[in-house]
Amino acid sequence: MTNNIKQAIIIGGGPAGVSAALYLARAGQKVCIIENGPGALAKAHKIDNYYGIAASGAKLYAAGLEQARSLGVEILQDEVLGVEYTDCFTLSLKNTAVQLQTEALILATGSKNITLNLPGLIELEGKGISYCAVCDGFFFRKKRVAVLGNGAYALHEAAYLKQLAGSVTILTNGQSGDAAKAAGFEVNTSVLQAVEGNGKLSSIRFTDGSTLAVDGLFIALGTADSTDMARKLGAELNGRFIRIDGDGATNIPGLFAAGDCTGGLMQVAKAVHEGARAGLTALKFLRQHKTEEK
Repeated sequence: MTNNIKQAIIIGGGPAGVSAALYLARAGQKVCIIENGPGALAKAHKIDNYYGIAASGAKLYAAGLEQARSLGVEILQDEVLGVEYTDCFTLSLKNTAVQLQTEALILATGSKNITLNLPGLIELEGKGISYCAVCDGFFFRKKRVAVLGNGAYALHEAAYLKQLAGSVTILTNGQSGDAAKAAGFEVNTSVLQAVEGNGKLSSIRFTDGSTLAVDGLFIALGTADSTDMARKLGAELNGRFIRIDGDGATNIPGLFAAGDCTGGLMQVAKAVHEGARAGLTALKFLRQHKTEEK
């Protein structure tokens, strides 16, 4: 598989991501935004508490992307399945065969709102229940694991675990699971009722009365968000949010974050501010990195 190198990649095309892109592009950097739709912003019928704007969230989102495009920013509509870091960041995408590489990566996908009200889930987190195959798959070598999810992200996690675990079952929680079956995975389409175990996950109970004995359960609902990616890269978290310093940088060199994924005030104004700050900090990082290479 060949790679496509960018100076900076921003995951997320909302106010935070576009603001970061604008500052980087105006400074002459080759920037790519990977976006997968407006997400929560699409639910905003009218935004009238942001300076100079009174528009729907969807209209604001579209206008932001067009502004970035007018400055030469590449807009790629796709889903990021995974991010790895060696000498640079390498991104694997759902619909793009070529992997993307960059020295500066800004996470700005917002905060995932998909939750699962499942008895036993909170109590067994870290005791058999995980949200990161790359982080915790090692601990389940030759063991029985399940992946909860039914999209490309869940399949990506399952494929990674297949190389380590003794068995991998995809749980679709009532959905068809045709894609998982086509990929050769064992699939259970029953609706989950509870996860069980005495201090350690041992089984999953379904509403039809059946159970599945497992040693590990990996949650991969919906698409990978900024926190999922940050966790896989080893970035420090603050609960379910990404921990950043006063300049928008994480503890991983070249990795920055902005917007709802960092917690705090979930407002457009805050996202724009953090995006601009992350963009400028990423620009400084790129220039310093270029100087060091000479």
